[in-house]
Amino acid sequence: MHRKAFLAALAAAACCLVTAAHAQSFPSRPVTLVSPFPAGSGSDLTARAVTPGLAEVLGQPVVVENRPGAGGAIGAQYVAKAKPDGYTLFLASLSFSVLPSLMELNFDPAKDFEAVILMGQQGMAFVVPTSLPVNSMAELAALAKSQPGKLNYASAGSGSIGHLAGELFKNERSLNIVHVPFKGTPEALTAIMMGEVQMGLIAMPAAEAQIKAGKVKALAVTGTKRYAGLPEVPTLAESGLPSLSDSVWYVVLAPAGTPKDVIDKLNAAFRQAIAKPATVERMEGPAKTAPSVSTPQEATAYVRAQIVKWNGVAAQAGLKPQANK
Repeated sequence: MHRKAFLAALAAAACCLVTAAHAQSFPSRPVTLVSPFPAGSGSDLTARAVTPGLAEVLGQPVVVENRPGAGGAIGAQYVAKAKPDGYTLFLASLSFSVLPSLMELNFDPAKDFEAVILMGQQGMAFVVPTSLPVNSMAELAALAKSQPGKLNYASAGSGSIGHLAGELFKNERSLNIVHVPFKGTPEALTAIMMGEVQMGLIAMPAAEAQIKAGKVKALAVTGTKRYAGLPEVPTLAESGLPSLSDSVWYVVLAPAGTPKDVIDKLNAAFRQAIAKPATVERMEGPAKTAPSVSTPQEATAYVRAQIVKWNGVAAQAGLKPQANK
């Protein structure tokens, strides 16, 4: 019995030594951060804002690899099936939390990943045409109630966050408004600018310039505080709609089974990278993303809560998973 106990203890110690040695040697080659959306997207811009500083901290190149398609599912599946060694990471965003409600997946968003860090949040603006005679969310709701079925809301596609946010607004204020899906954010924003559609929740990288140019009106913004670029615009929470206040978040994920020591090392490296003034400038500039940091545990809890919330909204909207072709 003593011999068996000794051998078991020896094996456990050897395992710990291997894990520690792996963490100490990590990284010994380039790290890849997969963005599941095309070049120039908010995800891509945010990834490229952080990776130069991350490479400096890790002492290895960090490559942004775009794997767009299927609302982000293609990139997510690629990373979920990757070797869990810390060298292949995924930049999940708010759209990641609604994937289970949209399509049949070959991975589990809640179980097939280890969260590394919640590294930033990108605001959105609820906008209307300049010709619409409203200046607040309350006035918009009153107008919609007075004209049931006459007002439309735009989104970047069925099942997008803009779609689900419209459903939340509709349900919370008992409105009869009609969803009009477009091929993407630019098309949805153009339709609002032209007055073809009466409202929509648009990501800040696309919306801010048009708001400042006076081509659309911003009634409210997402986030826990007002957006610095539009300080006169209230938050959705201030407007009485806290359930709509979620910004586009960015969480770095690794494949499930990645050693804890590697996750912790990556978390520390991202924290150092995000603290660099040059990183902050890039994130807040073109990406319009407010930097943030978290522990892996906080990021895990946040993502899981978002999955529960948005899939509940999708179910209420009658969306059902479709085959991922």
